[in-house]
Amino acid sequence: MKYKFTLIFFFAISLQCFTQDTIDFESFNLVPGKFLNGSDAPGFFQETNLILPNAYNKDWMAWSGWSISSMQDTLTAGFTNEYSTIAGAGADNSTTYAVAYVATGQNLLKVNDADNRFIRGFYVNNSTYAYLSMKNGDAFAKKFGGVTGNDPDFFKLTIKSYKGGVLSEDFVEVMLADYRNTDNSQDYILKDWEYVDVSSLGLNDSLSLQLTSSDNGAFGMNTPAYFCIDKVALGFTVSNEDFVIDQQPKMEFSPNPTSGEVNIKMNGQIIADQTLFFYDQSGKLMAKRQAINGVVDLTNLNKNVYIVKDYNLNNHGAVLIKM
Repeated sequence: MKYKFTLIFFFAISLQCFTQDTIDFESFNLVPGKFLNGSDAPGFFQETNLILPNAYNKDWMAWSGWSISSMQDTLTAGFTNEYSTIAGAGADNSTTYAVAYVATGQNLLKVNDADNRFIRGFYVNNSTYAYLSMKNGDAFAKKFGGVTGNDPDFFKLTIKSYKGGVLSEDFVEVMLADYRNTDNSQDYILKDWEYVDVSSLGLNDSLSLQLTSSDNGAFGMNTPAYFCIDKVALGFTVSNEDFVIDQQPKMEFSPNPTSGEVNIKMNGQIIADQTLFFYDQSGKLMAKRQAINGVVDLTNLNKNVYIVKDYNLNNHGAVLIKM
């Protein structure tokens, strides 16, 4: 009965699916040890469909929002090293990444929504400036954990989504540092790139990124308000008109449900050599498989109910149950 209900659910709802692109900032063509802070930018940085707002004050030669960097300094403490990540390179050891300085309440990540793009996630890490400040303390901020190591300090990134100017109530939190555990051996300051999945926030045209810290003073947060991101995953929605599930689909499976190999026909004809796309209930692309002489091996595919479409992405999908 579980699978029967799921099939009815599929036919009753309107579906959206998406593909995904990754923004890695390498198109800025920075050689190692360089950065862009907006001094000659139009108020933002953009790579394909991702927009990173930037504000540069020429009188003070200061910036806020986002910068683009390939700096590799993991040793120099203090404000003069505001463009480096503590990892010494981008995610997966890439050259270029983005640095955030949250001068006001939030930073924004925006997408060009004209073609239905949205942000699915990104890699995040501490800047060298913030990391060393929390680890050792400095003239403005305390050493996390305090003298005894028992202070319950934290540095947190909170992510919410905007869609049409409406801010989501839901949020995703990332602990950039966490000393709140009663077992001090569990205390940590993030030093390696970590992927943050924000797909639970739903479709969006921008993300709100806010920092909070346990170390605060008369003028706000003492912990340096910096963090770094890389490899931003952008989803691409496809409307109902592009993705239709028929109750009598052109694609047929046998056996269905299946626990291993499945025979596939299109309009009664064997599919010889064709790439098939397997989507889950939310429209997320979960796998690609090759049909060889009408047979696809699904042994290693997770148990689920899938919408399957062919390489040509025609307007007919079919439901397949993997047991």
